[in-house]
Order: sequence, then C-alpha cells, then structure tokens
Amino acid sequence: MSGSGDSSVNIAAAPVGEFPATHWSVVLAAAQEDSPQATEALETLCRTYWYPLYAFVRCRGHSPEDAQDLTQEFFAHFLQKGYFHLADRTRGRFRTFLVHTLEHFLINEWKRGQRLRRGGGRVCFSLDAAEAETRYLGEAAGNMTPERFYDQRWATTLLDQVMTGLRQEYAEAGRTAVFEVLAGFLWGKDESVSYAQIGERWGMTEGALRAAMHRLRRRYRERLRAEVAQTVAPPDTVEDELRYLLTVVSQQES
Repeated sequence: MSGSGDSSVNIAAAPVGEFPATHWSVVLAAAQEDSPQATEALETLCRTYWYPLYAFVRCRGHSPEDAQDLTQEFFAHFLQKGYFHLADRTRGRFRTFLVHTLEHFLINEWKRGQRLRRGGGRVCFSLDAAEAETRYLGEAAGNMTPERFYDQRWATTLLDQVMTGLRQEYAEAGRTAVFEVLAGFLWGKDESVSYAQIGERWGMTEGALRAAMHRLRRRYRERLRAEVAQTVAPPDTVEDELRYLLTVVSQQES
C-alpha cells in the first residue's frame, strides 16, 4: 500500500432506508401466482439461509443423514409451493415463516414415519452437508431450544452474508488490503493497538486510517440494513428485525 495516506474506497453507497422490490416482498406479492421473479427470489433466500434450518432439524435430535434428507425434501416441497399457501402478508419475517413452515412439514410429513431412504430425496439445490455438520458440531446448542438456536444461526448467517458482500466490494475496488486491516475493528477497537501504530505499519496517517474506518463502518451498516430488508416485508419492520438479530448475536457472544 502506498504511503500517500489516501485510504479511500471508491464505492458508491447504497441509499439508506430505500428498499425497492426486496426479495421477500417480491415473493409475498406473487404468493399465489406462477411468477419467475418470485421463484428466483425465493430460491435465492433459501440458498442463503438453508443452514439455520439444517441446524434446527439437528437440534431436534435427528441424525446428520436424516437432517440432510429432511432439509432437502423440505426445500423441494417449499420451492414447488407445496406449503406456500401458508404465507401470511401480515407476518412479514421470512425467518419466522420459514421455521414455522418447517415445523408444519416435520409434523405432517415426517412424524408419521414417512422417511426417505438415504439419498432418496429430491434435490432442489446442492447443500454442503459435510460443511454444515462440521459447523453444527462446532456450534453446540447445549440446553438451548431449537427455536433459539435457529435464530442465532440465522443471525450469524446474515452477518456472514454482509461481510462477504462487503469484502467483495473492497476487492472490486482494489482495496482488499484495506478491508483486511480494518475488518477486525468493525465491532470495536482493539485497545492494545493504536490507530497510529496500524497506520505506520501500512503507510497511512492516523487521520486517513480513522476516515477509512468510518467509511467501512458506514458501508457495513448500510449493507446490514439492506440484507435484513431482503428478509422482511413491509420495509417498516426492518429496524425491529435488525434490533432483534443484533440482540441475539450479543447474547451468543456473552
């Protein structure tokens, strides 16, 4: 990195508070129609947030193999709109709708013993079962309820999505090194290391480093709100959902 002190990241900031045609609102608007746009939006959401459902099924006591089959079969039904009539526009959180629909599926399909043979499920999209199981074992729920564990996994997945998108933005702007230096400070400053020390190490003034940190945090907040907005409808519920998910994460870390 050059020593010019120019640590700016040339990325246009998304407008805060404006969420036109978010994924879940698109799905809800077309709940009873054959809409390619809604189908694509729904599959995108499912691909992103399938792991919390896998963790929920595992936390209910199912084996890794059964949890994989159950999750895959659930999505096969879900994406074919077998359960989509349950969508309620007055309950606009995709997180809540998804887990309630899964519970309905487990009760009405699998509690009666209609189990798939291993590998016999319908594949709607690829699930990395090995990675999911490794992650699940590393995030042992202990005495936590499956519902609470699901919410924590959902919040963690959402934050991971935000960081992945933010990292990609910086990479596309040729600022990967800036991101890697500053990312660890998003949730608070390491008091053992000063901005002056970090700036000296990377050829940046303390002022430039602080400005870069301010821009990163602002962009993180914008992307976080936008990601939450993809999973709720109407948009005026974004702030409530954001507060709840951040509370869930803080309790996880405490």
